[in-house]
Amino acid sequence: MRIDRRAALAACLAMLAGLAAPAQAAQAYPVKPVRILVGSPPGGGTDILARMLAEQFGRDLGQSVVVENRPGASNTIAADMTARADPDGHTLLVATTTGQAIAPHLLKLKFDPLTDLQPIGMVAVMPNVLVVSASGPYRSVTELLAAMRAQPEGLRYGSSGVGSTQHVGGVAFTAATGTQAVHVPYKGSSQAQVDMLGGQIEMMFDTTSSAMPQIRAGKLRPLAVSAPARIAELPDVPTLAESGVQGADVATWYGLYATAGTPPAVVERLGAALEQVLSTPQTRQRIQALGGEIRPMSPTQFGQFNKAEFERYGKLVASVGLAPQ
Repeated sequence: MRIDRRAALAACLAMLAGLAAPAQAAQAYPVKPVRILVGSPPGGGTDILARMLAEQFGRDLGQSVVVENRPGASNTIAADMTARADPDGHTLLVATTTGQAIAPHLLKLKFDPLTDLQPIGMVAVMPNVLVVSASGPYRSVTELLAAMRAQPEGLRYGSSGVGSTQHVGGVAFTAATGTQAVHVPYKGSSQAQVDMLGGQIEMMFDTTSSAMPQIRAGKLRPLAVSAPARIAELPDVPTLAESGVQGADVATWYGLYATAGTPPAVVERLGAALEQVLSTPQTRQRIQALGGEIRPMSPTQFGQFNKAEFERYGKLVASVGLAPQ
């Protein structure tokens, strides 16, 4: 059989080009400004961490990196936009437990958080903290519970949206203490804080990343941290368990994602850039100052973690009786 040398040569060149494409994609990336979408308004914990990443990613990637806030629907609007973006690594998402593991069990979404988004890595884990207005009457969990029992359904707690960790934290707290409270959802933690300071709501199970600036400013009073042990940034604040409330701990994790289908080489480069950012003393100090901790994970490890959290919170949502919206 006669071999067409030209056809064979063309086939070999095509194969070599295919092998070189991923490496070329990584070398060329990014070719335009990168945007990081955030599902909450400016000033919240997710926004703070996203802007911290954008600042350092801009230097590491050699392109401008901007943060775009797309709040609403329990952080899922930004996730939906990322899922629908071109899979080239130029649209990223900083997401939380809320949008990736809880809200999907409560909201009808047009995307699948486990298959339509590409995990890059974990950014940080933050405990939640029960806070009230510093100008209010409550100085301990005991005093707050006394008021809740004296006024069934009279006290209100805010959250960053239905299905957020703040919402689930409130439900877990009332279930554990046999009390009731009215849930008031907002588009983000910062908006809920404004209303709490104004007296429209009485309490919130906020993330430390969002609450710490207001706590330090003396505007919010922390009553208990939702964690197994006290945290270094709030050494005098007891845990919920120390305050007599068992089984109500809820933490919030933050992760970086790209659109599903992003070239593996670009995912690898973004993962390396995230690892570099998280390894700097400056970043570690900033995250610790927000009450959080860093847990580095590869894209594969983070994807497995996200899936496990999705399944865990699915069971929790069912157990506390939260109904789909």
